[in-house]
Amino acid sequence: MTMNEQRNVLGGPLMACSYSPLTGYFRTGCCETDVTDRGQHVVCIKATAEFLDYSRRVGNDLSTPRPEYRFRGVQPGDRWCLCALRWLEAHEAGFAPPVVLEATNETALEVIPLELLREFALG
Repeated sequence: MTMNEQRNVLGGPLMACSYSPLTGYFRTGCCETDVTDRGQHVVCIKATAEFLDYSRRVGNDLSTPRPEYRFRGVQPGDRWCLCALRWLEAHEAGFAPPVVLEATNETALEVIPLELLREFALG
């Protein structure tokens, strides 16, 4: 399946998640994936301070800027393509961030039930 044929969890076209910061496994702004994306960076989230703090505490520091990678760090309110298992882990710990369903890749459904994603849907 080509990138532009990927679908969201609602069955529609995969919409962009964020261009600032530029997100996605391929840094296209979309939560596109393929077999090389072992982390499945497919859940479009809206970051919260609580989630970013939790993520840093468990070893996935998304908020610290890394200028050598032209990465300003994810801030509260930013959208970001998060690994499906990482979102589920945050949910189980009580820190799941809101989800943008139209920008979340349908492959997330291999890990997270749609009903659960709908509970955390923005809008």
